Amino acid sequence: MSTTRFPVSIATPARTIDDVTHRLTTIIEWSKQNNSRTGYFAALYRKVIIQAKKGIEEGLFDDGPRIERLDVIFANRYLQACYQYQTGQTPTQSWVRAFDETRHWWPIVLQHLLLGMNAHINLDLGIAVAETVPPAALPGLKSDFDKINQILASLVGGVQNELAEIWPTLRLLNRYLGSVDTSLINFSMVKARDAAWSFAETLSPLTLEQRQQEIADKDKAIALFSSVISHPGFTASFLNKIIRLGERGTTRQHIEILE
Repeated sequence: MSTTRFPVSIATPARTIDDVTHRLTTIIEWSKQNNSRTGYFAALYRKVIIQAKKGIEEGLFDDGPRIERLDVIFANRYLQACYQYQTGQTPTQSWVRAFDETRHWWPIVLQHLLLGMNAHINLDLGIAVAETVPPAALPGLKSDFDKINQILASLVGGVQNELAEIWPTLRLLNRYLGSVDTSLINFSMVKARDAAWSFAETLSPLTLEQRQQEIADKDKAIALFSSVISHPGFTASFLNKIIRLGERGTTRQHIEILE
C-alpha cells in the first residue's frame, strides 16, 4: 500500500503541454517514492509528450497550437483517471483495469505499458480528437494526427532497449524471434490509432448525450480487451511468468530505466 498521499495538484487540469509534463513528472516521482507500477506508463508517456513538444517547436505540424490543444485534452483524460483512481474515485472501466494491474506482482512491464496504451489510445484518443475541433474541421486535423505516429515510431527502439535492460534475455530472443518493435508499432501506432480516428469520426457529429452513450459502450469493449492483455492464454501467460521471474531490479529501478 502507498504511504504517501497522491498529489492533489494532479486534480487541476493542465492548460499547456508544459503543465502536462510537470504533472507527469509529479506522478513519476510519487510512483518511485511509493514503489507503484503506475509510474511505468507515466514515464513512457512523458517521453511522448516531450517529443510532441519538440515536434511542435520544430514546425513538424501544420498547426502547432491545435496539436498542443489536442495533446493537452488527451493528457488530461489520463491525468484525471489517475487522480480519480488513486483517491478512491472511479474512472473509466478501461483505466480501472489498467490501474488495478499495477497492484499485482505478476504482470510484466510490457503488459503494464500495453494496458495503459489500450485505455489511453483505444478510448481516450478518439474522445480527445472529437473535442479538439468541430465536426467540419475534423478532416483537416488528419494530416497532423498521422504525423504523431512519426514521434511514436522514433521512441520504439528506445523502449525496446529499456525493456531489454529490465529483462536481459530479451536481447538474445530478439536475434532469433525478431524484436518487440513490430508488436508495439502494430498496437500503438497502426491499429489502435486508426481505430481512434474512426472513433473520433463517430463521436464528432453526435450530441453530448449521444457521445456519452457511445463512449460508455466503447469503454466496456476496451475494458474487455484489457483482459486479453492481462491474461493472453496459457502459453503466453506461462512465457510472461518466465519473463517476470527474470526481470531485474525494483519497481523504482524499472521506472528510472523507462524514464
